[in-house]
This record gives sequence, C-alpha cells and structure tokens, in this order.
Amino acid sequence: MKFAHIADSHIGSWRDPKLRDISTIAFNKAMDKCIEENVDFILICGDLFNTSLPRIDNLKTVVGKFKEIKDKNIPVYIIPGSHDFSPSGKTMLDVLEEAGLFVNVVKGEEIDGKLKLNFTIDKKTGAKITGMLGKRYSLEKEYYKNLITENLEQEEGFKIFMLHSGIDELKHEDMQAIISQPISLLPKNFDYYAAGHVHVVEDRTMEGYGRVAYPGPLFPNSFSELEKLERGGFYIYEDNKLRWEPIQVYNIFKIIIDCNGLDPEQVYDKIINEIKDKEFINSIVLIRLFGSLGAGKPTDIDFKEIFTTLYDKSAYFVMKNTNALTTKEFEEIKIDAKSVEDAETSIIKEHLGQVKVKGMDTHKEESLIKELMSILSTEKQEGERVNDFDGRIKEDASKILKVDL
Repeated sequence: MKFAHIADSHIGSWRDPKLRDISTIAFNKAMDKCIEENVDFILICGDLFNTSLPRIDNLKTVVGKFKEIKDKNIPVYIIPGSHDFSPSGKTMLDVLEEAGLFVNVVKGEEIDGKLKLNFTIDKKTGAKITGMLGKRYSLEKEYYKNLITENLEQEEGFKIFMLHSGIDELKHEDMQAIISQPISLLPKNFDYYAAGHVHVVEDRTMEGYGRVAYPGPLFPNSFSELEKLERGGFYIYEDNKLRWEPIQVYNIFKIIIDCNGLDPEQVYDKIINEIKDKEFINSIVLIRLFGSLGAGKPTDIDFKEIFTTLYDKSAYFVMKNTNALTTKEFEEIKIDAKSVEDAETSIIKEHLGQVKVKGMDTHKEESLIKELMSILSTEKQEGERVNDFDGRIKEDASKILKVDL
C-alpha cells in the first residue's frame, strides 16, 4: 500500500501579488509528485483552501489538477479544516465532491445525541478511512466528546483516521499557546492517524493508538514559518515506511541582525555587508531585526535602499520583520501567541466573566464568543449583494445567539 498524506495547503493565503499563487504552485508540485510516485490514493487533511469560498482563479487551477488526478485513477480522500469550514455550513469542498473530484470521509449519523462515523473503503487497497473535520478555535473538540468509538475501534483491517486538530501530547515548548486536545479523545487501534492543522513535521507512534503524523504545510504561510521551515512538503507512506517529500518553490535566505545599541545607519551597514557579495536568484529574502536601538527609530533605517539592492541582485521577494525591534523611548506590548487565533484566544480569556450572563459559565461564554468571531470573519461571496451578505451574517449570528436580529 502506498499513499500520500497532505495537509494545510492554504491555497490563496498569501495576499501580496508576487506570492498570491505560491501555494497553488506548491499544490501542483505535490500532485505531480503523487502521479510520479504512482500512489494508490491521496489524503488531504484539511485547509485545502485558506477560505471556504476561494478565488475563482485559484479554484480553476485546483479543479484542473484534481481532474488530472482523477483521470489517473488516483482517489482523493479529504476532510474540511478550520479554514475550509464555514459557519453557514457552505463550503466549496461540497461542490468539488459533488463533481466527483474527491470524497469527504467525514460521514456518519447522529444516534441519541452521539456521533457515529462510518468508514469509506478504498476500492484498490481495502484501506478503511474515516475522520473528523476541523473548526476554528478547535471547536471540533465537542464532536470528539460525543463520538461513538466502539465501532471504529473494533473494525478489522488497515484503518486510517484523518484529523485536523492539535494533540496535547505532541505539543512542543514553543507551541503551548496553540489550542489542542488530549489524544484520549481519538478512537484507538488505528494503523495511521493522518493529521493536519499544526504546521510542524512530526511522526510519532503513540501507545494504544498507532502512528500519528503531521506533514506540515505544503508551503509556509507566514514570515515566521518561512524562517523556521524554509519549505513545505508532505508524507508518502509505503509498506509501513514513511518519508517526507519536500516541495521546493523558492530558496530562502535569512538575514538576522541583533540591533542592540546600534543606530539606524549601523543596522543598514550590517545588512548591506551581509548581502554585498551574494546573488539571490529565485530566492525569498527574510530580514529579521531585534533588540533595542541605541539611537533613532526603526523607521529611520533605509529599507527602501536595502530592498532595491536585493531586487537588483535578482531576489524574487523581500520581507522584513521588525516586531522585536524597539528603541529606548518605546517598548512594544507583546502577547505570547504564535498566530492570530492564539492572540485572539489570549485576549478572550483575559476578559471572560466581565459581563455576567444568566446560566452561562466562562466555558460557554468563550465558545460563544469564538463562534461569533468566526461568523463575523466570513467573507463576502463572489457576486453576492451587500444586502444579501449582511442578511446571511445576521441569520448565522441569530442562530448562535438564539435571538431574532
């Protein structure tokens, strides 16, 4: 048996015109590698797109590649991730599944308030696949708490469980702010747990469960991820062996400067000295500055000239991060969070309970706030009128609040 395990493509995540197609390029490279490797099937563990309703140009490219995969008789099995999921329940994944391009394996039924998942069986290999969707702020945890596991654990054969959640037992020290759940919520006795959501490359065998694997994103989705991972990739499983297949789109060159006690001109000189004898063909250049300037302000550093010099040296794209750069006159207030979602969660927790609501504890209050934030972050659909968009948001919010708006 040979299959590919892909997660967190986040197609459409980069907004800058020079990077807006980079996740689509990475996706196409991954699919081409799957064809070259002649895999039996492909698993996509959430966040195929960065939004439930992606741009038409991205969608057109992805549909074309899925059609090519289908013509090669390679089935694709998928679960929705926290970015694919829509508060209204509508997602482009439903349309693509209806077109026969892949199978969403999150299928089941409600029995006495409990969730019973069913298996999707791969015809060629007999592998039995099921899984759970991911939601923003890890709200899928409630589904796991109500999951019937007996039928899943007792099923015979090679079993794969797909998930889009963080696992407490696999969190690194620098990931403590990420919302996760204990592995005990997952059904036991699966051969392979194909995971997504957490952007790390991790392969661990857990006692009583099996192999739990996170392939990381197909392409890094932020400055810090580019700095840490440099490139994306995915797993190929073959005969109980797992290998990580890198996806190289651009080279990464990092410039990291400790600016403690320096003035803006000295910082400029350090950067110029580091790049003066180099060329940056097909490279993304990352500039990270940290420390406290001895004089002047970060805005006094001549970044325009630095960027011009790098582009003259054939750099494809240049990014800078000065979040940790301060002056004696100004110290930035920091939140210990690794993403926007983590920062939002930290702020929510800090203010819970300030407004008393009858019959609502802080856990319910936090869940309600996160669901409302998820609804309010919904994007306007292409061609949707403003009045219809406003009405849709109000309708979704009224269902959460259980009031008429």
